[in-house]
Amino acid sequence: MGMGEAGGRERERESNELELSFFLCLSSRFDHRPSFSMSPLHVTSSVDQKDDCERPISTIVFIIAMDAEALPILKRFNLAEDSAFFPGLPWIRYHGFYKDLQLNVIWPGKDLALGVNNIGTIPAALVTYASIQALKPDLIINAGTAGGYVSKGANIEDVFLVSSVAFHHRRIPLPGRDLYAIGRRQSFSMPLLSTELQLKDGALSTGDSFDICPPDEAFITANNANLVDMEGAAVAYVAGLLNVPTIFLKVVSNAIDGGEPSVEEFHQNLAVAMSALDQTVAEVLDFISGKCLSELSISETSSLGSTR
Repeated sequence: MGMGEAGGRERERESNELELSFFLCLSSRFDHRPSFSMSPLHVTSSVDQKDDCERPISTIVFIIAMDAEALPILKRFNLAEDSAFFPGLPWIRYHGFYKDLQLNVIWPGKDLALGVNNIGTIPAALVTYASIQALKPDLIINAGTAGGYVSKGANIEDVFLVSSVAFHHRRIPLPGRDLYAIGRRQSFSMPLLSTELQLKDGALSTGDSFDICPPDEAFITANNANLVDMEGAAVAYVAGLLNVPTIFLKVVSNAIDGGEPSVEEFHQNLAVAMSALDQTVAEVLDFISGKCLSELSISETSSLGSTR
């Protein structure tokens, strides 16, 4: 073994030890809080999934990026704040009950230095993981605003039940890694819900920038997306790893191809868009209440056939 190789392995060993120490230190912060245990890793097995599909949904976790998006839902269901649920972190949990459902709204909070909402894929992925570990939800709902393409049927105030999600800002032009970067995933299918509430079907593309550059546009087009947000695909990635059924409710707050500046249009339409989403969330919960995942995932044709 040459000196260079030996030195490299020693540096790698020290790096691994440092990384392990960091995660042990991070985990120890939560040891005094039994309701939020980072270990062992919670992954739903196929046996657990089958059992979960046959019992009524009980625990629902909403992942919502902004306080303005969360507020109407918090007020409607009178959810109580639990700011100490994630000790030492800006993330906030709101919780309460509606009918037979335990509701949890998880908001990533605000940046500790700048005081702005923690938006984007990194906070979304972190709070999704932490929420699954702590609350073991039966269902995750990522609810919030999205930009929409009017030319693809996405108009202001339209609420969509998203069928697929993908990234558009991760460009890795290497064999195999290009598909990994796009990260396309299907949401949990609820065809009866879509039909009952007459929700539009959407394909959602996620990126970490509010504006859209030409390379982003090319990937959004390739993703066949009519909606764009900054969190959805990250939530889907984590939920997929841990086998938690997830749906995405997105309301159009600004028209990407409408000719108006997106930032101004977003602020102008936020209140009316959230009113539409808030009403839809209530209708979705009414529809879900008392049902099993297996009931929600059957198609309209199957449902009609089962009554014969």
